[in-house]
Amino acid sequence: MIPLDPVPRPIDHLPGRGDPTALAIADRGGTLDFAGLERAVGEMAAFLAGQGLAPGDRVASWLSKTRAACLLPLAAPRAGLVHVPINPLLKHAQVAHILADSGAALLITQPARAATLAPGDVPPSCRQILDEALISTDVRRPSSADPQALAAILYTSGSTGRPKGVMLSHANLWLGAVSVAHYLRIMPDDRTLCVLPFSFDYGQNQLLSSWAAGASVIPLDYLTPRDVMKAIDRFGATTLAGVPPLWAQLLEVVWPAATAHAVKRLTNSGGALTVRMVRALRERFPAADLYPMYGITEAFRSTYLDPALVDDHPESMGRAIPFAEVMAVRADGHRAAPGEPGELVHAGPLVSMGYWRDEARMAERFRPAPDYFTMQGTAVFSGDQVIEGKDGLFRFVGREDEMIKSAGNRISPTEIEEVVLAGAEVAEAVAIGVADDRLGQVIHVVARANGPAAIAEQALRARLRRDLPNFMQPAHYHWRDALPRNANGKLDRALLKRETMA
Repeated sequence: MIPLDPVPRPIDHLPGRGDPTALAIADRGGTLDFAGLERAVGEMAAFLAGQGLAPGDRVASWLSKTRAACLLPLAAPRAGLVHVPINPLLKHAQVAHILADSGAALLITQPARAATLAPGDVPPSCRQILDEALISTDVRRPSSADPQALAAILYTSGSTGRPKGVMLSHANLWLGAVSVAHYLRIMPDDRTLCVLPFSFDYGQNQLLSSWAAGASVIPLDYLTPRDVMKAIDRFGATTLAGVPPLWAQLLEVVWPAATAHAVKRLTNSGGALTVRMVRALRERFPAADLYPMYGITEAFRSTYLDPALVDDHPESMGRAIPFAEVMAVRADGHRAAPGEPGELVHAGPLVSMGYWRDEARMAERFRPAPDYFTMQGTAVFSGDQVIEGKDGLFRFVGREDEMIKSAGNRISPTEIEEVVLAGAEVAEAVAIGVADDRLGQVIHVVARANGPAAIAEQALRARLRRDLPNFMQPAHYHWRDALPRNANGKLDRALLKRETMA
């Protein structure tokens, strides 16, 4: 098990830990040992350093799980640049927003994706390069960057408005990798099947924590749950990170006993597991340790539940991970008593650098840690209500904001509404998350149509299939002749939500 090291280093030092001949990557393209990984990162960093960019310039990547996608989180910081990974499921409008908001100087993508971009999506100051062109005969050595310097910006949706960029330092990424590798007890002979997008904080951490422990990674873009099962069998994967909708799909597949028994570790994030799902996973994967976890991109990961406690506390989100201090805090600023609900507040070195160029939203979430915290400095006020029991285990109560969480994705209702209202079909619209056993939540839209509702819905669904990724598609429409308003003249979202969920 990797020892805890509280001293952060530049994140680009990760490759090469342990035996340089040990396997680092295994995929359909072959294998790469740690010596080869170090060389490949150095070559890619040399290429990026030769592109005439200034230190701290942003390099965006919009890629499937190619080798380049695996290497860029290390290569870009090594070149003195800031990596901005973009979710490969996003469509051109969302990509355009991230490129403009981040001020990206370079976009690394693939031919098929580049062909979907519309005129004006890529700012004039941003050049496009295909991932296959990232070749250099030079090798750039590991950096001596300040661990507190900006290394990456990960975009995540807020409760209002468009996605916001969360700034992560070298130290954030390094200590997050060490923390997870330690409490998951990852060993050099482990193989992590990476199915989560690398644009997600935990998706990227699949790479970094595995390499920090000297283990190997298997990047996989899958279409069906059977693809995941086949990859576990083919590559001998021992570790799988997922979100509740993926577990539901995997539980519907008939597994060969040998393949199911080969899995040693299941880690869950992006939504709470139900007690029923916990029982089913324990039965289906009897040799696997199950790690329920809770996290927010603003502080990466906050809590995990030790596998030894899962059977007796399947509803719990556990205790603080290494390098984190978390507490439930009342609205008056005092610490909540055991059994009393409060907002989860996270302090310590995993707290990110804040939101990219958004001081107003930073002030809402990033504030000084209460004086009763051991770890002082800036803390993240999550907006999520939790209860800490007398046993020290946290339990999730509910979300304070109106974020929609579906299939492990945090979705801004405002962003959905903006796209719905961008056409001529609808006059007014409100997006609402409604509980769903399979996806966590599904998106409902309450709207007033311009003309016959049936015609409006048909046209709207066709347009949104073009303009929004699958996970952001509304599942149901509720048509009204008029939408209710509150005393301030605003649409009464609370009333609409109650009526829709009734």
